[in-house]
Order: sequence, then structure tokens, then C-alpha cells
Amino acid sequence: MPALYRSFETQAHFDAQYNPSAALPDPAAPGRHFVSLAAQARAQLPCILDVPFGPTREETLDIFPADAPNAPVFVFIHGGYWRALSSKEFSWIAMALQKMGITTVVTNYALCPHVTIDEITRQTRAALAWTLRNIQNYGGDPTRVAIGGHSAGGHLTAMALQTEWQADYGLPQDPFAGAILFSGLYDIEPLRYSYLQPQIQLDDRTIRRNSPAFSVRPCKTPIWITWGGAETTEFARQSEIYHQAWQTADNTSELHAVPDANHFTVIAGFESADSQVCRWLSKHLQV
Repeated sequence: MPALYRSFETQAHFDAQYNPSAALPDPAAPGRHFVSLAAQARAQLPCILDVPFGPTREETLDIFPADAPNAPVFVFIHGGYWRALSSKEFSWIAMALQKMGITTVVTNYALCPHVTIDEITRQTRAALAWTLRNIQNYGGDPTRVAIGGHSAGGHLTAMALQTEWQADYGLPQDPFAGAILFSGLYDIEPLRYSYLQPQIQLDDRTIRRNSPAFSVRPCKTPIWITWGGAETTEFARQSEIYHQAWQTADNTSELHAVPDANHFTVIAGFESADSQVCRWLSKHLQV
């Protein structure tokens, strides 16, 4: 049987690598954990929810301001393979950061198949542009903004980093103080042969436009590319090829996995101000 992509011959081969829930004893457990923590965050932290940044209902973001004015800012872009979840499951990202004096913004976007990955990328860029232009009205410092995302959010973070911010948005070309990419997808071609294809509807041109490993531009933003040490070899490969492309463009990046983490626990560092993730953000945001 001829290979469909690299050495993969059947959908089962792709699904075994790219369906991270399948290997869990209880696939719904991460979602329950996220929802519970998120509800606590919204109940305990000051927050401004569902702030519109664009014309459609899904184009909103949630802001969790730090207590002190002129605070550094972290913008989190959620995952869900572009076809699931919302900002609301990830309010908890703000809990440790708020204690550190960092304002957190969690973005929302419309989902496939209602919209395309191209449109989700546009919405993500619009959310970031809105944040850079408006976060000072919520006590944030627009000169100290870092971004990050998980899974599909890691992909969208990479798409944000290749944006021509000056030419397309009239903003500084490299407006972010740092970026963390968790278990991202940077070559999306293999997903067209997976269980996801009926919803995300990839074709050749969509793949070319939305595979950031092959369109890295020179960028001054330092980044950390990471994934879970217990994840599949394809998630490791995705991170490695993006790191190589980023460095080939003479950009600055770190590449190392979170030991023993799976696809969902890889972002657990946001639960503790003492974690490597929070320390990395603190350093690059000059907290």
C-alpha cells in the first residue's frame, strides 16, 4: 500500500498519532478539569467577559486584569483542533498570572466547519491587534504583551508570528515580548488524512497557507516551542520542524518538552506561579 504522507498508509495510522484523547483512560477528564478550574477563576478573579473585537458573535475575548496599572499582558489562544472548545474553558489560565501581576486575555473564535481555518487565523490576528490597541484601557501595557497557545492555539500563535503586523495592521512589526507554543501543529497536511478532515476540510491551498513551518519570517520575538514528553512522536516532530524553521530564519527559540506531560497536562504549568511556564513569562515580560 502506498504511503499517504511520510510513512503513514491508513487513517488509523494518522489517528493514532493525532488523536490525543484516544490514549487516555478517561478521555473526558481533561475537559472536566478545565471547566471546573475555569469556573473558579471567573468567580474569584476580576474579569471583563465577552469583549467584542470583531463583528461576529464569536469574535470576543475575556480580560482578567492585574491589580496594578500598566501591567504586562499575556494573551492565550485555546485549542480544540479548530472545531471545539471556547475561551470559557480556559479562564483558569489567568489564576497564577493574576497573582504575579500579569493581565491575561483569553481569545475566542468561530469554529470549523462553520468557518475555515483561514477565517480562524484572521480572527486570531484581529483579536491580537485589538489587544495591542486597546489593552491600556484595561490597565495593560501594550509594549509588554506576550502570546501563547495550545494545540490548534499553538498553530494560531505561529500564524500570528508570521503576520506582517506593520504592513497589514499599522502596528510594530514584531509587537510581542515573547511567545510560548504548546503542542502545536505547524505542518497541517497530515490532518487531512485523519478523523478531523470532515470538519476542518483541508485542501492543498489551505494547507500551504496555514502550515507555518514553511513560511517563517525574520522575527525578533523570542519563543519557546514545547510539547508533552509523553505525547506521540508526531507532536515531537511538529515542534522540531518549527524550531528548525524558526532558527533557519535567524530567530531566537528554545525547544524542550515538558517531562512526562501528555497533550492536556502540558499546559498545567499555568496553575502555579512557580512553574517553568510562569517563570519564563515573568522573565520575558519583565515582571
